[in-house]
Amino acid sequence: MKEAEIRRLLAANLLCVLSIILTAVVPAFFLHGFTVLGTHLTWLCVCSVCVGTLNVTLHLVLKPNQSPKRRSFAHKISRFLKCCIYFFMSCILFHAIIVLYGAPLIESVTETFLFAVLLSTFTTLQCLCVLGPNVQTWIRVFSKNG
Repeated sequence: MKEAEIRRLLAANLLCVLSIILTAVVPAFFLHGFTVLGTHLTWLCVCSVCVGTLNVTLHLVLKPNQSPKRRSFAHKISRFLKCCIYFFMSCILFHAIIVLYGAPLIESVTETFLFAVLLSTFTTLQCLCVLGPNVQTWIRVFSKNG
C-alpha cells in the first residue's frame, strides 16, 4: 500500500473511533436519562447508525474513480441491493453465532439482534464498502492463499 492510502485508512479508522466515543456522549444532551448502560438498546441503535453512516460516507469520499461501465445507475442500484441483502444475511449469521455462544434466544431477541447489527456494522459493512458484493473477491481476500 502507498503511504497516502495508509494515512487515509488510519484517518478513517480514527474517525470511526471518534464516532463511537461521540455516540456515548452526545445523545445524553438530546435524550433525557440516556446512559450507555441504562439505555443500551438506544445506544446500540445510535452507534450502529453513526458508524454505518460514517463508513458509507468515507467510502463515497475516498473511493477511487471507477470505470465508466460501472457508473451506470442500474449497476449502482443492483450493487446497493446486493450489499443490503449481504448485510442482512451477516446480521442473521451473527445473531445465530451469538445465540450459539449462549445469548438467550427468546427473552432478549431485540438486544441480541441489535448486537448482531452492531457487529455487522463494524465488520461486514466495511468489507462491503471496500470489496463490494462480489463473492469471488471475498473468497480471494479472506482465503489462506488469496
